[in-house]
Amino acid sequence: MLNPQWLKSFSMLSETGSFTQAADRLGITQAAVSQHIRQLETQLGPLVLRNKRPLELTPSGKVLINYCDEIRQADKRLLLSLSESETTRGEISLISPGSIGLRLYPLLLSLQEQHSGLTIRHRFAPDSDVIDAVLHNQYELGFITQKPDDRRLVGEQFTREPLELVLPAGLKAECWEDLEALGFIDHPDGQAMATRLLSRNFPGNAGVRNLPQRGFSNQIGLILEPVARGLGFTVLPRFAREAWPNQAAIAVADCKIAVTDTLWLIHRAEWPLSTRSEEAVNYLRRHFE
Repeated sequence: MLNPQWLKSFSMLSETGSFTQAADRLGITQAAVSQHIRQLETQLGPLVLRNKRPLELTPSGKVLINYCDEIRQADKRLLLSLSESETTRGEISLISPGSIGLRLYPLLLSLQEQHSGLTIRHRFAPDSDVIDAVLHNQYELGFITQKPDDRRLVGEQFTREPLELVLPAGLKAECWEDLEALGFIDHPDGQAMATRLLSRNFPGNAGVRNLPQRGFSNQIGLILEPVARGLGFTVLPRFAREAWPNQAAIAVADCKIAVTDTLWLIHRAEWPLSTRSEEAVNYLRRHFE
């Protein structure tokens, strides 16, 4: 590993172009700066052209100054990550299922617009991946659709989200035959969601697996595209439906028996949330209320 003091002298020399000025800025002797540069050149080869005024970096010197810049940036990120008092600077990392994520991410971007020092890192993932990522400290915050049962996690009820039967605009689903005529637009959780909602509202039906399948998409933002085009119906959580940009092209069926999921906010139990993440959670709660 290269000596940090040598690198500091080299960075200042590159900035000032003069051994004398670099020594003055650093509060050390010119001989000390020269010795630091010689130590680096012993390991890395020639770094500066001393016969130039101001001094000029060699190709190796330019590579090294880029390395010094990377170290400075890494130091800044480290200080931000460890600063508990910073509420408007640093990273907010969050992982969630697709539907709630479609609602959360735009809100977090609005928060970032208010505080440009924040960085938002968000990933869409199923419950099992959310839990694993939070447990392995890859993300500080997570949202899941079932109460966590791992003692290493703190789980707090965050909000509730109903499942919705979504049809093409102008159509109704008054009986099972209406759904058969339309056909089902499936997605990775489609069969399970549709079974939970439709079995309660259309008792005695033949089952979702027996419906004609008119399409499939694993992209949460595209599942309603075939529905909007009149090609079939689907069952989605409300936040995913609300994120669809063309609400006039779809309709939500009036289901007499609601099926609603509780969404849980999770984080590691062994240490508290960072101050900025606590502030972000409070901000999100206000919008969901």
